[in-house]
Amino acid sequence: MAKYGMTILTLGWAAEYADHGVAANCLWPETYIATDAVKNILGGDAAVERSRSPEIVADAAVTILERPASECTGNTFLDVEVLRDAGVTDLSPCDGTGELQYDIFVDPPR
Repeated sequence: MAKYGMTILTLGWAAEYADHGVAANCLWPETYIATDAVKNILGGDAAVERSRSPEIVADAAVTILERPASECTGNTFLDVEVLRDAGVTDLSPCDGTGELQYDIFVDPPR
């Protein structure tokens, strides 16, 4: 539920600040991200092995921040979609060593 609430807040901020040249967007990971929270709460080293590295989210954030605020606000993005739209075709350097675990809010590809 937290992601839905944060997304709704972001959409409100995007509308409120659009006339001031300030963008507000959401960026969510497609899969688990190898963080201490994932390790300590979601399954230890096994969960980290099924996670992508934090760099994937950082790269996606930079890609979004490079866009003009007037043209990119009020969006909800997945990290992999941002990078693929930017022409990144190989995400394997960010992959863990196991089968990736999709975030609980994301449907795996069919």
